[in-house]
Amino acid sequence: MQTIRKISLFLVLIGSGQAWGGFYEGFAHYEQGNYDQALLEFMPLAEGGNAFAQLYLGIMYEKGYGVPQSDREAVKWWQLSAEQGGAVAQYNLGGMYARGQGVRRDDREAVKWYRMAANSGLADAQYYLGVMYAEGRGIEQNLDVAAYWYRKAAEQGDARAQLSLGILYDEGRGVAQDYNLAASWYRKAAEQGEPLAQYNLGGLYANGQGVAQDYAQAANWYRKAADQGDALAQYNLGILYDEGQGVPQDDMLAVKWYRRAAEQGFADAQYNLAIMYHGGMGVSQDDIQAYKWLSIVVAGGNKDALTGRDAIAQSMTAAQVENAQRLAREWLKNH
Repeated sequence: MQTIRKISLFLVLIGSGQAWGGFYEGFAHYEQGNYDQALLEFMPLAEGGNAFAQLYLGIMYEKGYGVPQSDREAVKWWQLSAEQGGAVAQYNLGGMYARGQGVRRDDREAVKWYRMAANSGLADAQYYLGVMYAEGRGIEQNLDVAAYWYRKAAEQGDARAQLSLGILYDEGRGVAQDYNLAASWYRKAAEQGEPLAQYNLGGLYANGQGVAQDYAQAANWYRKAADQGDALAQYNLGILYDEGQGVPQDDMLAVKWYRRAAEQGFADAQYNLAIMYHGGMGVSQDDIQAYKWLSIVVAGGNKDALTGRDAIAQSMTAAQVENAQRLAREWLKNH
């Protein structure tokens, strides 16, 4: 959970009912990174009860901007601002209680402050309140209510909430299962660059759930997530190239994507990469590499790979097996 670092002056001042005093000048210094000068303006205002100066002073302490970094001081100033109804301070304070940062962790307090900010319409707070309900943290688990708060945030464009709401519709938890709505919410989040939404949307296209089956579209969304490092997307993109579904069949590209997922520890990709090395598909035939990757899979708990590895070993010299085992040990040590 992240605190809100930057707020437009319009959002800060609208409906405040508080005297501007030196706040505008302090805010201008803050925006320009002149934190020493911002502190000189904010501190007397905050001590005098200005909720927005208290909010920004808390941000400065949390980030160490112009002051020694102090989570406790951040909590102190956000508490004062939150008690005056400052939604952003309420959200930030909820996050500190949820993480146990600058204060003893207390999920009930986190829910309390998130709820106040959520009721004020703050999308970040609505999303995290949904998370608390979904996980049963600080409050009884209730996926119906989680879906309600996710939707509130999702309708404001929050990609995390759109993804979370899509998952609930995809799995039929807290809402009636509806692949059409799952695809709709995944798409909104995916178009904002959310990698898991991109992967999930690709999966719906691959399976024809909520959308017409379209492997080309599946590859398109898998690729977007894979480029962001999503191992599942990399693995599934590798399969599409391996089988020539939605993309031209290409063993070299299959190996490329299997390797990326394998290097992240994804066992199925490691297994497939071993098969590609053993068969010399998209890569030079190399049983040492095949044995290495199968050994890594076995070390991860997949005993089925043991049979394949031992079969490959039958055509290897003792020196080659020893080399492959060494490579596997080195990989496991580094990962």
